[in-house]
Amino acid sequence: MERIGEYAVYATPIKEGGQWRLAGRIEHDAAEGVMVRRFIRADLFSSQDDAIETTFRKAKQIIDQHGATLFGDGAADRTV
Repeated sequence: MERIGEYAVYATPIKEGGQWRLAGRIEHDAAEGVMVRRFIRADLFSSQDDAIETTFRKAKQIIDQHGATLFGDGAADRTV
């Protein structure tokens, strides 16, 4: 887990054959409870460590691009 501002980011790479697909989730503590945004990308890596490292960079990019609207819809859990 890595904190990016007020968000907790978890890398959850998916094993596909001999490679790892970039995947993760961004969590935000809200008054209604924990809100989750999940993401899976096409990027594949030969190393799990590389997939994890890139997941945190991708999460930061998602947070920077969406800003407050990332959790603005009020959904408890969805894919972005």
